[in-house]
Amino acid sequence: MLLTISTTTRPATDLGFLLHKHPDRVQEFGQSFGVARVFYPEATPERCTAALMLEVDPIRLVRSRGASSPDFSLGQYVNDRPYAASSMLAVALADVFRTARAGLCKARPELVAGPIELEITVPVLPCRGGPELAHQLFEPLGWQVEARAVPLDGGFPEWGDSRYVQLVLRGPVRLADALNHLYVMFPVLDDTKHYWMASDEVDKLIRAGEGWLASHPERGRITRRYLGHRRSLTGTAFARLAELGDDVEEDLEPPIEEEAAEPVSMGTAPAPQNSAVPEAADGAQDAEGAVAEATARPPLNLLRREAVVAALAEAGARTVIDLGCGSGQLVGELLKNPEFAKVTGVDVSARALAVAARRLKLDRMPDARRARLQLFQGALTYTDERFAGYDAAVLMEVVEHVDPPRLAALARVVFGTARPRVVVVTTPNSEYNVRYEFLTGMRHPDHRFEWTRAEFTAWAEEVCQEYGYRVTYRPVGDADPEIGPPTQMGVFSRG
Repeated sequence: MLLTISTTTRPATDLGFLLHKHPDRVQEFGQSFGVARVFYPEATPERCTAALMLEVDPIRLVRSRGASSPDFSLGQYVNDRPYAASSMLAVALADVFRTARAGLCKARPELVAGPIELEITVPVLPCRGGPELAHQLFEPLGWQVEARAVPLDGGFPEWGDSRYVQLVLRGPVRLADALNHLYVMFPVLDDTKHYWMASDEVDKLIRAGEGWLASHPERGRITRRYLGHRRSLTGTAFARLAELGDDVEEDLEPPIEEEAAEPVSMGTAPAPQNSAVPEAADGAQDAEGAVAEATARPPLNLLRREAVVAALAEAGARTVIDLGCGSGQLVGELLKNPEFAKVTGVDVSARALAVAARRLKLDRMPDARRARLQLFQGALTYTDERFAGYDAAVLMEVVEHVDPPRLAALARVVFGTARPRVVVVTTPNSEYNVRYEFLTGMRHPDHRFEWTRAEFTAWAEEVCQEYGYRVTYRPVGDADPEIGPPTQMGVFSRG
């Protein structure tokens, strides 16, 4: 199996520094299942290409797995593993380019910080979901994707396409990010791994997905597939993936993927009944019932955005500032409605704003919509004149990320200085946390606190008394008669 990485960013031979592999040498790296070789088919100042070729030995692969392999005996030796990119290529990539994946280059540290023009080619890649899935997974990461289905037999076009694609990725991407994209996506597209998965797989996924996975629109599918649809692992991963300003509850109760899970194996043959088959995604429920339930229950983050947009529209707000906008999900919803003449997103994280710009396709946004949008970096606990002059402000899943001693400063900045006519605040209802099976502690590791309904009410009433607002409370999500809704929302009106 083969992977090539090319760049035209001059001098292109700097790719050798970034990959820590000299263009004039062929280097070999032993793997438990074969041999990986790195070489350079071309290396000029104008264009440089590094190739990673993995030669898989089926006998060594079986021996490395031991007697517990779930494949039928023939399937252990006759399969596509030596020829098609899969988790084995991901493992080899992680080993061969370990330093490059970490974004380190002592010889030329200035090279690793920014994007370079890249072209990545994988001639044969198993893709359970076809070329469309490759587009869905890579395009949100900034890639231009060319994915072509490989026919079963070129001489017999009536046979249709195989499950393999030829994949080409192009775009200005930081090399370390590109390698981590590939490391995660190879087994996700194939939807299987060649080794048994332990709890450390969650740590590997979180490390490789840092900065992009939590905001990826397909993060649920990526996480479930990478972790082999293992409920015990995906629950832990979902609880760690929430991003500042976004929610985690959507993933703590993930919908069933539309595809049936396949056994974790290294071949194409089906697993026998005693093999390790991924656990059902909703316990004892059958798949049909689980899908019906997931279809009937919209994700909580969607309900929250809908509730916020409805409150803003009801208040007649024309200009809105989203304080703590994160990856820009709410900003995107507001831009869809032309009634909101000006929409501004603010976040303390420059990385979050970069993700928001990419999610919103800022570089390709129509001029009329772009004129309504503003994004800028700012801290919500410090007075900023740019926060003022809006009809409404939104703090959606933000206050719980602020240290309690700084809440007074946030209230002063938003309610005392900016003083919009309407402020919409949402925050988790900690009483509802008992409904999340995999949750221990708070819903996100960055949360400084989570309020009960009584605690939220006490804070809101104090803000109203201090700054001359009144507040109404609205549930978001299905309200439990004993413990309330998963999210609590307060709509503050001035006067």
